[in-house]
Amino acid sequence: MIVLGLAATALILINLYTDWLDPVRERLSSFAAPFYWITGTPSRVGDWAGEQLRTREELLEENSRLQHQVMLLEQQTQLLAAVRAENTQLKELMNSAETVDQRVLVAQVIGVSPDPLEHVVIIDKGRSDGVRQGAAIMDASGLLGQVIEAGDFSSRVLLITDANHALPVQVLRNSVRAVAEGTGDLYRLELRHLANTSDIREGDLLLSSGLGGRFPAGYPVGEVISVRRDPGRAFADVDVLPRGRMNRSRFVLAVIDDEHSGLMDGLESELESEPVPEPQD
Repeated sequence: MIVLGLAATALILINLYTDWLDPVRERLSSFAAPFYWITGTPSRVGDWAGEQLRTREELLEENSRLQHQVMLLEQQTQLLAAVRAENTQLKELMNSAETVDQRVLVAQVIGVSPDPLEHVVIIDKGRSDGVRQGAAIMDASGLLGQVIEAGDFSSRVLLITDANHALPVQVLRNSVRAVAEGTGDLYRLELRHLANTSDIREGDLLLSSGLGGRFPAGYPVGEVISVRRDPGRAFADVDVLPRGRMNRSRFVLAVIDDEHSGLMDGLESELESEPVPEPQD
C-alpha cells in the first residue's frame, strides 16, 4: 500500500511539473470520449424531446392564433364589402333622384312578405314621412312597385312582378302603349292583349306611360326579351325583363308628388274640420 501511495504521489508530481505524461493523457482522452458521449445521450435525448414538444405546442398555438386572425380579417372584409355595396346603391339612388321631377325619399327595405304567392316588401317610411298609398317606389334601375298600405312609420309595397299587379307602359322607340302585368316571377312581366301587328321587338325599352294616374310617366319599367307571333292568334306573346332589381335592392326611392300630396292633405284637413250635417226630418 505504501508503495502504491508513493507511486501515485510520484505520478502526480510528474504530471504537475513535467510533460512526460502528456502523450499518455491524450491517448486516454481519445479512449474516454465515446464513454462520455454514451453517458450523455439520455440527457441529450430528453432535451431534444422537450424542445420538440415545446416547438409543436408553439406551432399549434401560433396556428390557432393565425386562424382567429384570418377569421377576423374575413369578417372585416365582408363588412367592408357590404358597406361598399350600400354606398354604391346610395350613390346610384342619388343619381336617379336628380332625374325625378317629384320629391323623393330614400327608404330601406326592412321586410319581405312570407307568402310565396305575393310579391310584397316592407319599407321603413310611412305617413309621418310623407308616404301615401299609391306612391311609386323605384330603385336606381327602374320601377319596383307602389305603396298599397301606408302606416305611420312603415309601408307595404306591391312589386310590379306580382301576379295581381298591372301598369300602363309605352315603348320608348315609338310610343306604342300596352299594359305590363306581373306573372309571379321576379324576372318576368307580360304584355297581354297586344295586337299581333303591333310594332314591338326584342330590346325595346318600356317606360311608364302615366295613364291611370298611379305611376308618374317616363320611368323605366323593363326591356322586351321575347316576342312570339302566331298568325292564327289576334295577340302577340311578349315577355319583359324588369329593370328594377326586385329581390336585390336594399335601398329604394319613394316618389312623392308634392302637388298631389298637398292637395290630398288639404282635402283631408277640410273633411276633418267641416261639421257633418245632421239629417233632416
